Amino acid sequence: MIRHSENASESWKNLPWKQFRRNLFRLQRRVYKAVQVGDKRKAKSLQKLILKSTAARLLAVRQVSQLNAGKKTAGIDGKKDLTCEERLELSKELLRHGSNWFHQGLREIPIPKKDGTKRILKVPTLGDRAWQCLAK
Repeated sequence: MIRHSENASESWKNLPWKQFRRNLFRLQRRVYKAVQVGDKRKAKSLQKLILKSTAARLLAVRQVSQLNAGKKTAGIDGKKDLTCEERLELSKELLRHGSNWFHQGLREIPIPKKDGTKRILKVPTLGDRAWQCLAK
C-alpha cells in the first residue's frame, strides 16, 4: 500500500485517506460492539489491532502534523514541520515502539494571564502527540 519511492511527497499525498478512515471506523465500531456485549477480551484484542493498524498510524500522524491547529508548535525536540519522509518515518517508529512508547518530555511555555501572573503551557513533541492521537 505504501510505496517507498524517491518522491516521498507524492507517495504521501496519494495515500487512500478515505479508505484509511473507513477501515479505522470499522475497527472502532467493532470495539464498541464488543464492549456493549461485555466481551472485554475481544475489545482489548481489537484495541491492540488498532494500535498496530497502518491506517490508524498514518491517520494519527496526518492529524498531528497537518490538520491540528497546534501543528506549528514545536516540542522539546524543536521540530514543528515534518516533511513527508519524516511523516512516514514517524509512522514506522510508532509501529516499532508502539507497545512501549516513552514520551520525550514537555516544553514549557509561560503564557501571561490578565491578572499579571503566568500559566505554564506544556507542549509534547510531534511523536508524543501522534502516539496520543493513536491511543485516542
